[in-house]
Amino acid sequence: MQVIRLAVKENVLNNPARVPAQMYEDYLAQLGRGWVCEEQGKIIGFSYAASADASIWALFVSPDAEGKGAGAPLLKLASDWLFNQGHQKVTLGTEANTRADRFYAKQGWTRGEMKDAIEVFYTLERPQE
Repeated sequence: MQVIRLAVKENVLNNPARVPAQMYEDYLAQLGRGWVCEEQGKIIGFSYAASADASIWALFVSPDAEGKGAGAPLLKLASDWLFNQGHQKVTLGTEANTRADRFYAKQGWTRGEMKDAIEVFYTLERPQE
């Protein structure tokens, strides 16, 4: 997953030391849950959800697999899991004015305020039953 995270062309991690491989393991073990999408036995995308703050902590797809349909199911798995944990609203942040920014809007998420000049927040309300 670290290989995919470091390969993306948008929402680039400027300082890889800030998110070491151990952080992914810690999130899985203590804070949430993760999912992967595989193609021919190779991981091409992943998502992580953090229950503590009802957020999608990560959603990344390998650049050579973008546009092949991996992102939407990974996003749905993560948000559905958070709703099943009892959360009424799920949040995430992404770099503004990117493909990811447009992707979340297309998936039905509500675009919110800018954290700074770079990051924008999205929310998704629990579906009515």
